[in-house]
Amino acid sequence: MTASTHSIELAQLAAVAADSKQADNLVALDVSGPLPLADVFLLASGRNERNVMAIAEEILDRLAEAGTKVLRREGMSEGRWILLDFGDLVVHVFHEEDRMYYSLERLWKDCPVVPLQVTAADA
Repeated sequence: MTASTHSIELAQLAAVAADSKQADNLVALDVSGPLPLADVFLLASGRNERNVMAIAEEILDRLAEAGTKVLRREGMSEGRWILLDFGDLVVHVFHEEDRMYYSLERLWKDCPVVPLQVTAADA
């Protein structure tokens, strides 16, 4: 299986939103094969708790403007690892330290990377 066009478009929109709040190390993984509940994981890092929360809020706002509602959100009060579940897209916004510790890229290393196009002009 491969990720749907819709989920890849959502990941792209979320990546642009994250980049506009200075997110680092944006990676999208096609998890549709091993994980039947989602198509794409988008991973992003923030430098501190405030930055992590700003990134997550911007993603929520931009996807809401595009007509996509969040189904579940976790970690907003701590700002260390925020999970935003949009159904086909699950966004993980990490504090840099937590991202290194949990290393989701290592856990999902067999999943293909979804190319993202994020430029300064998009921000």
